[in-house]
Amino acid sequence: MDVRGDVRGRWERGRTWGAANPWAVDLGIALLVQAAMTMPFVVPRGPELEPATWPAYGLTTLTVVPLVWRRRAPIAVLLAILATSALYTLALEGPGQPLPYTGLVSVYTIALLSPAWKRLTTAGLLMVAVPASVWLNTQSARELTFSLFVFGAAYVFGRLQDARQRAHLIEAERAAARERARIAREMHDILSHAVSLMVVQAEAGPVAVRAAPERAEAAFEAISETGREAMTQLRQMLGLLREGSEGPAPREPQPDLSELPGLVQRVKASGLEVEYTTEGGVRALPAATGAGVYRIVQEALTNVVKHAGARTADVRLVHADGVLRITVTDDGRGPGPGAAARGSGGHGLTGIRERAAAHGGTATTGPGPGGRGFEVRVLLPVPTTAEVGT
Repeated sequence: MDVRGDVRGRWERGRTWGAANPWAVDLGIALLVQAAMTMPFVVPRGPELEPATWPAYGLTTLTVVPLVWRRRAPIAVLLAILATSALYTLALEGPGQPLPYTGLVSVYTIALLSPAWKRLTTAGLLMVAVPASVWLNTQSARELTFSLFVFGAAYVFGRLQDARQRAHLIEAERAAARERARIAREMHDILSHAVSLMVVQAEAGPVAVRAAPERAEAAFEAISETGREAMTQLRQMLGLLREGSEGPAPREPQPDLSELPGLVQRVKASGLEVEYTTEGGVRALPAATGAGVYRIVQEALTNVVKHAGARTADVRLVHADGVLRITVTDDGRGPGPGAAARGSGGHGLTGIRERAAAHGGTATTGPGPGGRGFEVRVLLPVPTTAEVGT
């Protein structure tokens, strides 16, 4: 049982609930402060100390009540606390408190939530109120030093929490941007692959109808199958986008190595001769890595269909110890004047490089063996079988 993960999950759920119910949080803080300030009234007291009377306790409670509005009017809450605290000191002889709890909570809140001018106003107010309070109480330099220290610490903790929240917000925005880029890349790969195959097959259809009707029928079936496959994957991606606002959406597994033969067969239906081979001990891969390999091969074949003018292509996966090598080679035009069209300046090859980098690998492109055609070479580190199972 992952106790640490369970505690962290409970903490995150509590933070989420607190953000959605600030009134409840503020009321809870007020009750906690009230409990702390009640201690001097319930513990046994010597006869030489001030008596714990009900009027003194009632005024103590009145000092705590403004904390319920600490987020909505922080300066007003601080002024109310200072006023009731001064009234307690001047009008009653009651138990003292080891710490100015209400003032510390108020200063922390102002440092955390208020703009700069309110924070400066608070600092000026405290520079007057703290020495005055000490003069009314003990008139000792020790109490003055301690009071300035604890109020300064409350202010610093508030500013640190504000910086922490801002850092979390920035990281959340960056994570959202990365997720949007990932989904955009996925949708580009799905649509680019499907549309490219469908266009090639549709263009070949009229010729096939006149010359070989049976081939035309196969082409139309391939168009239909490619369209259905694209729709399935798009529904899956759109389901991920709907999550959060409409509850969990049904998910289908991401494509992996086991679906590469089907991908090759669909590309073959467009008229491109594709050979798919694997070498080495084929092993299971993590789901994310398997999906990445599928998309890399898909995008490489899409580029062949769209830009290479090739007749044949070769897809080869070599499984070595801790490494997976992927090569996609064609006998087309190569990287010469048509390199830009091959995707070097667009999303195709850039997406392949990004996918490889996301899994700690590298992707290079260039002429095929002997300077003929074009070749995409990807090297991915992959875990061993034992590592995948853990």
